[in-house]
Amino acid sequence: MEVVQATAMHTNEVAVLFDAYRSYFDQAPDFKGALAFISDRIKQQDSVIYIAFDKDEIVGFAQLYPLFTSLGMKRGWLLNDVYVLDEHRGKGAGGALVDAAVEHGRKTDAAWVMLQTYVANTGAQKLYQSKGFRKDTNSFYYYLAI
Repeated sequence: MEVVQATAMHTNEVAVLFDAYRSYFDQAPDFKGALAFISDRIKQQDSVIYIAFDKDEIVGFAQLYPLFTSLGMKRGWLLNDVYVLDEHRGKGAGGALVDAAVEHGRKTDAAWVMLQTYVANTGAQKLYQSKGFRKDTNSFYYYLAI
């Protein structure tokens, strides 16, 4: 399994995976929208995307967004998306993508890498916990749809 940072030349392949990822979470397929979204993220460099290769095939991706911690006066990273194609799960791609995200945090002198996952997504939770991530017991997260 090889993991590299995505560039503009990977836009189409990442968009295919991104559209599948969104569909996995019950969103309507929208390749055109996925392509525009991923293209913008790569062009504007406002996220960092890693891709996992199994031989010559891109089989998964992870996307990080920058955040900042006022208390720590440093950057943090939100590991917002991790997705591996069904037929490639269990082969190490997810773990390799999480490792790349954590290493990116270290290289950028970040205070932390955080993530969230659905309560029912126990497979992902096991992976994240095996990589050292722990549930936050100090904070609640609130959302307001706008």
